[in-house]
Amino acid sequence: MRTHLWRKSSYSSQGANCLYASAPDDATVRLRESDQPDTVLTTTPTTFRDLIRSAKAGGLDHLGKA
Repeated sequence: MRTHLWRKSSYSSQGANCLYASAPDDATVRLRESDQPDTVLTTTPTTFRDLIRSAKAGGLDHLGKA
């Protein structure tokens, strides 16, 4: 398996629950969470960009509510 350069989110603390991202090529973005580093989600840069924009705009705020 190829080694990827993983970058930690600037919003992640020094403890657990950190989000890491890797873009090994122009067509792929990989995401993993520090508690389960062997579980990797793969998406496209466009979809990832849309997710980030939606989160910044508050479009996902309802997901944290019970």
